[in-house]
Amino acid sequence: MLKDSHNRIIRDLRVSLTDRCNFRCFYCLPNGEPPLARKETILTFEEITEICEIFVGLGIEKIRLTGGEPLLRKDVENLVEKLARLKVQSPKSKVQNPRLKDLALTTNGFSLKNRAENLKNLGLDRVTISLDSLQKDNFKKITGVDKFEDVLKAIEAAKFANLTPIKINAVIVRGWNEAEVVDFARFARENDLAIGFIEYMPLDSQNEWRREQVVSGKEIFTQINEVFPLRLQEKSRGSETAWKYEFADGAAGEIGIIAPVTEMFCGACSRIRLTADGQIRTCLFSTKEHNLRDFLRSGATREEIIEFIRAVVFQKEPQHYINQKNFAPASRSMSFIGG
Repeated sequence: MLKDSHNRIIRDLRVSLTDRCNFRCFYCLPNGEPPLARKETILTFEEITEICEIFVGLGIEKIRLTGGEPLLRKDVENLVEKLARLKVQSPKSKVQNPRLKDLALTTNGFSLKNRAENLKNLGLDRVTISLDSLQKDNFKKITGVDKFEDVLKAIEAAKFANLTPIKINAVIVRGWNEAEVVDFARFARENDLAIGFIEYMPLDSQNEWRREQVVSGKEIFTQINEVFPLRLQEKSRGSETAWKYEFADGAAGEIGIIAPVTEMFCGACSRIRLTADGQIRTCLFSTKEHNLRDFLRSGATREEIIEFIRAVVFQKEPQHYINQKNFAPASRSMSFIGG
């Protein structure tokens, strides 16, 4: 079991496969990609598999593959197949009691249409697809690409492949898409989707985030509830990031509200992150990273790697500091950290 110094049990590992992305969302990569990591610094699939196997042996139950855009990584299907084996007892596995319960992927949907069914067959359980506007022109304005129809087709392909529950992530930013909140709720109802509304966070590559652009979780809830009354599913959020709601009239779909800026949920955080170049991040907003890649490549034994991971997890921050005067932006932007 992995536990930090604040007695939080770590069960969720986010693994970034690449720092590349083919979208140019204004809140992440408004001026194109910064210099990318050198190829030799990126973890190989064999290294990722070995690290994930160790993490699962330490109690990780959920693995989410992120980026950048993870489907830009060549032959990502091979990695999915390898990681899916952690969900079953395998004679080749070093994990004595595998506990992986969920293997997910976050994508912009660009190339999912023709890959969803194969990914499901190889062991991927579910997907989260980013979609920040339901208006084609505004989608292009936000993402910098004219691929709105491709994302809609990706959602349909994920449904057909049973990569469920399908979650749609929408980052809501004042002046860009706050007028579409109710439209997203209607979209959830009509298509039986879980829409996750996310407050705008200071994770862009240009450090141009402004607090006045944050549309609070409460404001999002109020907009939806006035048109489609909502009912809270659970009284406690547990270690989840979102408050989850169902429609009071029994309609299909789900609404999730993730409000890290105005309603910090760090106290129950169960997440740890691994960047594409092998750095462990103990918080999305960490200003410090821990170089697991070089430690692994130095020839460290499995036991030494386990102790390294335990020591790093124990240093996990008690919270982020967005709302404090001494807040310093994360050491890297979201495209490098992974969602």
